Amino acid sequence: MTRGHDAGAGESPAGVPAAKHRTLLAAIVALIVAVSAAIYAGVAADDGTKIHTPLAGSRHPHNDAAPASTGTWVGAWSTSPAAAEPGTETTGMAGRSVRNVVHTGVGGTSARITLSNLYGQSPLTITHASIALSDGTGTAAAAAHSMRRLTFGGSPRVVIPAGGQAMSDATRIAVPHGADVLVTTYSPTRSGPVTYHPHARQTSYVAVGDRTQDTTAAAYTQQTPYWRYLTALDLLSHEAAGTAVAIGDSITDGFGSTMNANHRWTDFLAARLRDAAEDGRDAPRYSVVNQGISGNRILTSGRGRPADNQSGLIRFERDVLGRTNAKVVIICLGVNDILHSPELADRDSILDGLRTLVDQAHARGLKVVGATVTPFGGTRGYTDARETMRQEVNAEIRAGRVFDAVVDFDKALRDPYDPRRLRSDYDCGDNLHPSDKGYARMAEAIDLDALKGAAPARL
Repeated sequence: MTRGHDAGAGESPAGVPAAKHRTLLAAIVALIVAVSAAIYAGVAADDGTKIHTPLAGSRHPHNDAAPASTGTWVGAWSTSPAAAEPGTETTGMAGRSVRNVVHTGVGGTSARITLSNLYGQSPLTITHASIALSDGTGTAAAAAHSMRRLTFGGSPRVVIPAGGQAMSDATRIAVPHGADVLVTTYSPTRSGPVTYHPHARQTSYVAVGDRTQDTTAAAYTQQTPYWRYLTALDLLSHEAAGTAVAIGDSITDGFGSTMNANHRWTDFLAARLRDAAEDGRDAPRYSVVNQGISGNRILTSGRGRPADNQSGLIRFERDVLGRTNAKVVIICLGVNDILHSPELADRDSILDGLRTLVDQAHARGLKVVGATVTPFGGTRGYTDARETMRQEVNAEIRAGRVFDAVVDFDKALRDPYDPRRLRSDYDCGDNLHPSDKGYARMAEAIDLDALKGAAPARL
């Protein structure tokens, strides 16, 4: 408080004596500091709401890997919690170490992770978690001297309530761009359904017992195509100034791309942005994170509570607006609303849903780049009526009546001789999902300048 803010000599603006006012302010400041510390050590609901959960019985060891203080926190990798894993309803992953393998599109000097228990029906207790660089492609082994133990509010132990999520403390670790990173968690107790992402296009690993600190791959005898619990890896980076968030369906998820090759269109886009920055071109310095879920729709969710495969409208707050330092969102949704609805989808409802997402992004200052709906001619659900609807939705998008900027994925991928279909060399073989070459073409179709800027000013 300064004297220039005093309402009169010896009194606060409310007429409270200055001494008492200062005492009150000191108490408020102390409360804010205490609450801030509790938030940092606490966990959050998976919609971003903070939940204050005491870490009973936890220890608070000195963190030898204290984070550096310079750089910008950005998303280096992320995925969306998609569903409750079948077969884990009772035991979860009790007594096993889950070693998720994730690929970074940007480098950094410190790291933190987010774990989700969105689909759990009881608290998830993680007693140990670690992060390390992979010793190579296709292995659970860690690179020498890269293993770090992760903490949560200073403790190696965290309890995540059903429906909640927790962010770790930052730990110092040098992570280069294009690295495979190992994030390992161990839970000793049954926690019910496991929150997972089924179509990772990446091999991860499981071991019996607490093997979170293992640097060798010997105990990790089980391979898995899933990501479990882990939903984000953030890095303190000098390479990026913000995060571009892609939300979509299986086409964004990378379905049909080569396993363990990181050939999703978002991976190719991250490489383009990095190359442009290294070449000194005037391109946005953004990392790229992928919030695609196979089968996702704008309007309709799956079954369950919470629903499996939550609609774009439901998950947008968490999966896009909740991403670290998000600056721009690329929306690639709509094909499943048209192709897989029990009845022919309503064009206006699809467009209204997309515009609702745009409004939510604008309210947070994010620019929105939207994609046209790609061809699906030759698929089992194809009809002339669905093709007409696809064309009508795309016409609205191209006319600029939905998004701030447009990327024409339809034009980039379609067969010039039969625009209802994907071009043959861009087709993975199912008439719906692109090949590796098709995903690369999608990234090339994005005008990097379109990613610049913020949400348009409201009039």
